[in-house]
Amino acid sequence: MPTGKVKWFDADKGFGFLASDDGGEVFLHASALPAGMESVSPGTRMEFGVADGRRGPSALSATVLERTPSVAKNTRMPAQRMAVINEDLIKLLDDISGGLQRGKYPDRAHGKKIATILRTVADNLDV
Repeated sequence: MPTGKVKWFDADKGFGFLASDDGGEVFLHASALPAGMESVSPGTRMEFGVADGRRGPSALSATVLERTPSVAKNTRMPAQRMAVINEDLIKLLDDISGGLQRGKYPDRAHGKKIATILRTVADNLDV
């Protein structure tokens, strides 16, 4: 079975192209992706069957051989460090909770610290 890498894939349009290892280009429709998979990232290695379509070779029943590594996953903080940051965040949120219940927001400097920590936690969890 031929193999290749995803050149590009547009999930909204439902198709993309594979760069076959033999040098050719193969059309990849969303219906050829594995069940439950709606999109693939550029650079993902795939194995696929090929059929001649109206506009050239088309991939049939493609399977993922290896996924492209996630840059975000490789650069996020270790879990132990995130645990410490989460504990600090809980303490900070606890501190401002009483004031918020009385209708008072924290001062600008304190609010900025909390916002920075919230963004850090969100960035590391959302990969």
